[in-house]
Amino acid sequence: MKTGHVKRAFKYRFHPTDAQAAELSRTFGCVRKVYNLALAARTEAWTRQERVNYNQTSAMLTAWKKTEELAYLNDVSSVPLQQALRHLQAAFTHFFGKRAKYPRFKSRKKSRKSAEYTTSAFRFEDGRLTLAKMTDPLDIVWSRPLPEGASPSTVTVSQDAAGRWYVSLLCEDPSVQPLPDTDAAVGVDVGLDHLLTLSTGEKVANPRHERRDRARLAKAQRQLARKAKGEGANRRKARQKVARVYARIADRRRDHLHKLTTRLVRENQTIVIKDLAVRNMVRNGSLARAISDAAWSEFRSMLEYKARWYGREVIAVDRWFPSSRLCSACGALQGRMPMNVRTWTCDCGTTHDRDVNAAKNILAVGLTASVCGAGVRPQRSTPGGQSAMKQKPPRREP
Repeated sequence: MKTGHVKRAFKYRFHPTDAQAAELSRTFGCVRKVYNLALAARTEAWTRQERVNYNQTSAMLTAWKKTEELAYLNDVSSVPLQQALRHLQAAFTHFFGKRAKYPRFKSRKKSRKSAEYTTSAFRFEDGRLTLAKMTDPLDIVWSRPLPEGASPSTVTVSQDAAGRWYVSLLCEDPSVQPLPDTDAAVGVDVGLDHLLTLSTGEKVANPRHERRDRARLAKAQRQLARKAKGEGANRRKARQKVARVYARIADRRRDHLHKLTTRLVRENQTIVIKDLAVRNMVRNGSLARAISDAAWSEFRSMLEYKARWYGREVIAVDRWFPSSRLCSACGALQGRMPMNVRTWTCDCGTTHDRDVNAAKNILAVGLTASVCGAGVRPQRSTPGGQSAMKQKPPRREP
């Protein structure tokens, strides 16, 4: 059985020369400027109940380049500027489709520094990548090989808050193919004491990456707070120290989640999770830090796209389903159960570990939804909410 090749981004560190760093910094600034100008123009038109599309903003860009005030836009490659307009168009498409909020202006200090190049604006030959307006190729650290014969369709260059430079190459990866079918299915309950609890009874420890580096982070933040506000070199260095600690935490967290999600997808045909409203949960002041460190949303995102890649199925059950209070042995629904109750005994005599019981119930209701259709919510008493949802694997062609 065959499926279409998956387009996959391969991200690498690189070390630019001073001239390349200056050119890329100028490009980042121009991309941000064009995006903000186009957003302002579209917002102004929106107040007049008019719509401006990509073609109109592209014509505006041509006019802006001819003005004396914005003539510097001609000094950088035009492709990243056009891509910025396309990204803005995509943001408005998501807004009108009610999938996202209204687009926001890019900030010089807070927004991600990046520029996207299409095939007309870079040259990739023999493992050497040269961008438009540059004479020398980028000094890329090839930490893993690209797929054999890969030809990047787009290249995205970025710099994070810690000052690290990255290049991301989007290529087709023929090695990503559906895995052999298996009968294994697992229910997953996320938590804070344990990051994951599986319906098999296995518990995955929560590494608490942010807590492990909290002292180092606090020290860096204190040093930053002592620096005079402004654009001084000392404050910039102190800000980068804070960013490096945050980057270390994020890198370790992402690495751990990749290993977990890859293992779950390889071992199971069906994975059932709970559809949690994480954005609402982090409003809890006492738990916000721990919930953010657990990165439940990132875990689900990784799980879903890897399931699509490898022909697996992810089912998200209703967030209001009482998984912890429902006896997985007899189906009896218990009363209110505070969070400090970690084990409980049902009237049928079965003693439950709260998290393992929840994972078993999540699996049961997910498999029921898979067989009978979305919307199956056993013994759910709370009205409203979302129905069970399935992430179907890609259709396979014979």
